[in-house]
Amino acid sequence: MFFRSERLFLRPAWPEDWSDLFHAVADAEICRNLAAVPWPYHPQDAQVFAALPQDPRYPHFLVTLPGRDGGETIGTVALLRGAAGRTELGYWITRAHWGRGFATEAVRAALVLARTLGHGLVHAAHFHDNPASGRVLRKAGFRPSGTIETCFSQARGETVAAIHHAIQLDTPNDCDDEPDPLMRAA
Repeated sequence: MFFRSERLFLRPAWPEDWSDLFHAVADAEICRNLAAVPWPYHPQDAQVFAALPQDPRYPHFLVTLPGRDGGETIGTVALLRGAAGRTELGYWITRAHWGRGFATEAVRAALVLARTLGHGLVHAAHFHDNPASGRVLRKAGFRPSGTIETCFSQARGETVAAIHHAIQLDTPNDCDDEPDPLMRAA
């Protein structure tokens, strides 16, 4: 499965992508804000991720910037099977591309795919000390649920408070007075 948004190309990772993936994510500031990514991040970790099989209902993607020489890997976005069978969304973007709307665009693209795949409700959470991720989620149409969850961070080696958000995809959402937050430009 592939997806093209306004500026990004989402595609599956292939085993030969491990090096690009490794260089993109091997940053302590990125890893500390992710639950399932260790720190230090090793080449073997990237090789394992790049070789993961795709679940047709819960796909994961490299987020790339298309260009003449292929596509630069700037992050990942994934739909995940979470606790109690709930659909969850996770993402990260390289630090060099923070603040340019790429995370919001990638999350919105993943939500369009989630809706297409029949997911009606998608959950996401961000660590309490990463408010930028909360802003991305809200710009993509997620709403805070008022619930604080605890989540183990492999990179931090400890349990961290995480602020839960959700978005209902099978009913219209109101985001900044626009009828469909998934269709807004990044």
